[in-house]
Amino acid sequence: MLKRKIYTFINFNSVFLNFIYSLILLNVISIILESYAEIRNEYGDFFYYFEFFSVIVFSIEYLLRLWTANLEYKQGSKFSKRIRFVTSKYGIIDLLAILPFYLPLLIPFDLRVLRMLRLFRLLRVFKLGRLSKSMRVIGNVLKDTKADLSITFLVAFILLILSSTLMFSIENEAQPDKFENIGQSMWWAVATLTTVGYGDIYPITGLGKIISSVIALIGIGFVALPTGIISSAFIEKIKNGDDKGKTCECPKCGHKYKS
Repeated sequence: MLKRKIYTFINFNSVFLNFIYSLILLNVISIILESYAEIRNEYGDFFYYFEFFSVIVFSIEYLLRLWTANLEYKQGSKFSKRIRFVTSKYGIIDLLAILPFYLPLLIPFDLRVLRMLRLFRLLRVFKLGRLSKSMRVIGNVLKDTKADLSITFLVAFILLILSSTLMFSIENEAQPDKFENIGQSMWWAVATLTTVGYGDIYPITGLGKIISSVIALIGIGFVALPTGIISSAFIEKIKNGDDKGKTCECPKCGHKYKS
């Protein structure tokens, strides 16, 4: 069956997958090189034709995946399966990979919008998530730790609001230009909690310095929590992946099997 062969080819053929993988990386390199005015002026035509070729390839790939979507999903009608693909994570990424090229052809945009659309081409790098095992592992780790990360980010957000409001109350009178509102204080709080410390906004009152020091120390622990959660989950995922496929032996009968 032709559809089955095409489905197998676009999902499991190593030559095709490596070609798409390489094309995505070349597109990222092309976007970077285009940012240099001297290179863009010299090789502008080459970049355009390469972009045109890439869009054609990605468009054909998208249409083939849409056509074979009924083989990807088990339940539902052919139409519902295609809708499911279009609204899936990778379906949206595949669409965004080609949409910036076609939109200016359908709708007239000014120069600023066109520049933004061209930057959206960088979203093609997310297509690597389907092809790269490492990207899939990272995605699974984030999915598995979603509940823990949500709690951590909620606590960090509350701490951010409290610290920025507190510092605004303390420093506003001494520095009305720096801590003009809670929004500006929030920028200071982000820099302090993440221990970045840009130095563009900082407290000058004695109480403000004390509070700032405490917030910075608290921030070290809370900001490091998501890193620890992701790291431990990542190590566990890799360890479990390494254990798969190992040969085990039944202690009673001596039968060997794959774990």
